[in-house]
Amino acid sequence: MHRGSTIMLRVTVFLIGFAILLLCVLGLPKIALNISREHMEEALWFYPALIGMYAAAVPFYMALFQVFRLLNFIDKNQAFSVCSVKSLRKIKFCAITISLIYTILMPFLYFIGVKEDAPGVILMGLIFIFASLVIAVFTAVLQKILQSAIDIKLENDLTV
Repeated sequence: MHRGSTIMLRVTVFLIGFAILLLCVLGLPKIALNISREHMEEALWFYPALIGMYAAAVPFYMALFQVFRLLNFIDKNQAFSVCSVKSLRKIKFCAITISLIYTILMPFLYFIGVKEDAPGVILMGLIFIFASLVIAVFTAVLQKILQSAIDIKLENDLTV
C-alpha cells in the first residue's frame, strides 16, 4: 500500500473517532438532560442505556487504537506479522464486546422507543449490534487469512 492510502485511512479513522467523541461529550448529556426535565419516569430507563452507551465507547476507542497500530505495521512493511494478527484479534474482541453491550441494552432501548414513540431508537440499537457483528466476522476472517499467509511464509523461508 502506498503511504497516501494509509494517511487517508488514518484521517478517516480520526474523523470517526472525533465524531463519536463529540456525541459522547455533547450529544448524550444533552439528551439525558432533556429526558430528565420532561419525563422523570423515563429517565430511570434512560440512565442504564446512557451508561451502556458510554461503556461501549471504551472498546470502540480500543479498536480504533488497534486500527492505528495496524496502519503503522502496514507503513513499516510489517503487515504480514504476528503483531498484525494480534491487532486483528483485539479488534474482533472489541467488536464482539460492543455487540454484547448493545444486546444487553436492547430492553432499555425498546422501552425508550415505545414510551417516546420513536422506533428509530430500537433500530439504531439493532444497527450497532449487527454492524459490530459484521466487523467481528470480517476481522476473524482476515485474522485467519493473515495467519495462514504468515505460516506459509515461514514454511517457505525454512525451505531453502
